[in-house]
Amino acid sequence: MEVKTTPTLEDHTITTLYEASLNGCVSTLNTLIQRNPLILNRVSLSPFSETPLHIASLLGHLEFCEALVKRKPSLASEADSEGRFPLHLACAEGHTEVVKALLLTNPDVCYAVDKDDMLPLHLAAMRGRVGPIQELTRARPDSIHHINDDGSVLHLCVMYNHLEALKFIVQSATMNQRVLLATDKEGNTILHLAVRLKQVKVPLLPNACLDK
Repeated sequence: MEVKTTPTLEDHTITTLYEASLNGCVSTLNTLIQRNPLILNRVSLSPFSETPLHIASLLGHLEFCEALVKRKPSLASEADSEGRFPLHLACAEGHTEVVKALLLTNPDVCYAVDKDDMLPLHLAAMRGRVGPIQELTRARPDSIHHINDDGSVLHLCVMYNHLEALKFIVQSATMNQRVLLATDKEGNTILHLAVRLKQVKVPLLPNACLDK
């Protein structure tokens, strides 16, 4: 026998909260919090895999993001079902101001990897989002040093042909030989990869990159 459940007032309130995050409606958020001061604490009990901050970060709703992290800073440190934090999504979409707000709340999320072992920096590099890359490397410069199966963040810039992002990262004060010499799972340095992909405009890099 099928058991039918009737949506509760709390279910409706949570749904309204998520609708507000889609629209970036801060006034609705404030009204919901006034009516139920614990509503943001109940997000973890909802059936949604993302938090309202994930949605607002993805869509670039800066004021809504700022209002959320002011009320509940820990939302910036929660992952979705793919292991991605709101910072991952804001970086991928190039919402630089949202990235700044999230980094002010918790800069250590720069080190958070998703289920694909990708940092927020990696997603920004894949999309060529120079603004977010600048903010991430300013907040946690050593995040550049993370290397996964795809290689370094430089490999991603070359793979997706984002030369401006590549130039910025190469000129970073934290760049070191380990990153420049890093190889992907197929043993390619960034210059090997550039040659293979015929990325002839890749800027000149130290000759050591060719020594592998």
